[in-house]
Amino acid sequence: MYVCSCFGVTEEQIREHAASGACTPRQIASASRAGTDCGSCVRRIQGLLGRGGCPRRETAGASRAGAALPAVPA
Repeated sequence: MYVCSCFGVTEEQIREHAASGACTPRQIASASRAGTDCGSCVRRIQGLLGRGGCPRRETAGASRAGAALPAVPA
């Protein structure tokens, strides 16, 4: 199915770019031009990236899961 009708970019192409390391709509745009003309496909691209189109990154605090958090003054 087409995601970007301006440049004829398909869901499969978005997934392939994501598998190659393009993990943001801007990186997808650089790789395929999708989202750079009318912009109507950007939300669809975001949805695809959020649904397994791109490997999840660890959150900043996840690597310190066992570390104590600093006290916050009241």
